[in-house]
Amino acid sequence: MAVRLRVTPKASSARIGGSGEDAEGGRFLRVHVTQAPEKGKANEAVIKLIAKALGLSKSAIEVVSGESDRNKTVAIRGEPEALVARLAALLEDGE
Repeated sequence: MAVRLRVTPKASSARIGGSGEDAEGGRFLRVHVTQAPEKGKANEAVIKLIAKALGLSKSAIEVVSGESDRNKTVAIRGEPEALVARLAALLEDGE
């Protein structure tokens, strides 16, 4: 499953902060991490945060586009129905 993210590095706390919509009408999940965007540290923090929130191992999540951009796409491996339910719960909690 592919999930679009908008990442805020150097935030005051690490959290998943709801969702948003871009100019083309595509939805994304807002993710805030405390690490700076240098040498992949923010990407590692994003993976760790999402893995913990979804109850998955870090190896089940991979940044597939936007590695050096705040707009990213991550691939999440797992059972699709369960992932959709967990992501929906995250969106409800963050909005």
